[in-house]
Amino acid sequence: MLDLLNDLLWSKLLIVMLIGLGLYFTVLSRFVQFRYFGRMFRILTEAFQRQPGQLSSFQALMLSVAGRVGAGNIAGVSVAIMLGGPGAIFWMWIVALVGMATSYFECALAQLYKRRETDGSYRGGPAFYIQHGLGQRWLGTVVSILLLVTFGFGFNAVQSFTVASSLHDTFGVPTHISGLVLTAVIGLIIFGGIKRIAKIADVLVPVMAFAYLALALFVIGSNVGQVPETLALIVKSAFGLEPAFAGGIGAAIIMGVKRGLFSNEAGLGSAPNVAAVAEVKHPVAQGIVQSLSVFIDTIILCSCTALIILLSGVYQPGMEVAGVVLTQTAAASVVGEWGRVFVSVALLLFVFTTLIYNYYLGENALGFFSSKRGPVMVYRALVVALVLWGSVQDLGTVFAFADVTMGLLAVANLVALALLFKVGLRLMRDYDSQVKAGVESPVFDPKRFADLDLDPAAWPANPPSTAPAADAEIAHAAHQR
Repeated sequence: MLDLLNDLLWSKLLIVMLIGLGLYFTVLSRFVQFRYFGRMFRILTEAFQRQPGQLSSFQALMLSVAGRVGAGNIAGVSVAIMLGGPGAIFWMWIVALVGMATSYFECALAQLYKRRETDGSYRGGPAFYIQHGLGQRWLGTVVSILLLVTFGFGFNAVQSFTVASSLHDTFGVPTHISGLVLTAVIGLIIFGGIKRIAKIADVLVPVMAFAYLALALFVIGSNVGQVPETLALIVKSAFGLEPAFAGGIGAAIIMGVKRGLFSNEAGLGSAPNVAAVAEVKHPVAQGIVQSLSVFIDTIILCSCTALIILLSGVYQPGMEVAGVVLTQTAAASVVGEWGRVFVSVALLLFVFTTLIYNYYLGENALGFFSSKRGPVMVYRALVVALVLWGSVQDLGTVFAFADVTMGLLAVANLVALALLFKVGLRLMRDYDSQVKAGVESPVFDPKRFADLDLDPAAWPANPPSTAPAADAEIAHAAHQR
C-alpha cells in the first residue's frame, strides 16, 4: 500500500508539481530568489531592531534551519545516493534552487495572513492562508491534519530510526535500547519538563553544525584534486550519461526530488508556521529571508554530506547500507574512526532539536482545529509511540511512511499556493515598487490590501514609527527623481 501510494505521488504527480510550480513561480517573479539574494543578509541585520517579546527575521530563520538540519542532511543524502546514484544530488540542487521561490511565496503569504494572539504573539501558516486567503476552512483543517501526521508522526519516526541505526553502527547499542532512551527523553520534554536540556541543545547544535561543516571542508581539502571529477560524476549521472549509472535517470530524479523535499521542506508548508511568528515590516522581507534557509540546508549542508561520501571512495553502485551508516563509514575512511563517532554524536544532537521542532509544528497544526486539552494529550502520546516505533523499523518502511504523508501534505499546500499566487505577486510588486523608489526598508501598508481578509491587530492601518518614515522615504526618492 505504501509503495503504491508513493509511486502515484512521486512518479506521476509531485515531480511535475514541485519542479513545474517552482519554475513557474521563479519565472513569473523574475527570479525573486536570485534578485534579492544579497538583500537576504541585509534584512537579517534588523534582528537587533525587533519588538520586545517577538521573534526577529534572524531568529525565525535560525529556528527553521535548526528544524531542517537533521536526518535529511546526513541520512537522507545517503539514501538518495544509494537508491538514485550520485545524480540524485543534482536533482536535489534543482529542487532547492526552484524551491527557494516556492518557499519565498509560502512564507510571505504566511506573514500576510498571520493572526495576533491575545498574548501579543503571532500564529500563521498554510491553514491560515487557506482559510483567510481562499475562504476554505475545511481545506485548512485537512492541511493541518496532514501537517500533524507528517511531522509529528512520519518525520519523527525517520529521525528516531536514523539515530538508532547510527548508534548501533558506532557503539553497538541495540536499536530498541536507543529507541527507549530517546522516547523517554522526548516524552519528558513534551509532557512539560527538562527545559535545561533544550537550552543546552540550543548552544550545542550550532556548534556541531559548524563542526560538521569543518569536517566536510577537511574531507574536501584532503581530496581537492578529485572535486571537479566528482561534480562531473554528479551531473553526468543525473542524465544517465555515466556508464555505471546508465538507465538510472528516473531513479535519480525521483530520489533527488523526494530527499530534497524531505531535507529543505520547500513547498511542504512547515516553514510558513515559523515564518509567520516573526516581527517584520513587510511580509515579503520574511519570504526573502526564509528562502535563504533552503539554500543553507540543501546547497550547503547536503552538498557537504554528498562530497564526504563520494570523495571517500567508500560508495559503490548497488551497495546496500542503512542510510546514515554510509556517511559514517565514509567519514571514518578519511579521518579515522573518530569520524564515525563524530557523525553519530552530531546526528544525535541535530535529531534531538528536530524532534522538538517537528512536535511543535504538529501541536501548532492541532491548535488550528481544536483547543481542547484531550486531543493534545493524545497527540503527545502518539508522538512518543511513533518515536519508539521508528527506532526498531527497517529503512524502507520508515521512509515509505514518511514519503506518503509528506507527499499528501505537499500536494495540498502546493495547490493552495497556486491558487494564491496572484496575491503573492501583488505583495511582491508592492515591495519591489518601494525598493525601486529608493526605500531602504519597505513597509507594508494594509490600506493597499483592504480587499483581503487580514488581521488588523497583526497589520495595523498606521504602524507606529514605521509607515510615516517609509512614506517620507518614498516622497523624498520621488522628488529626487
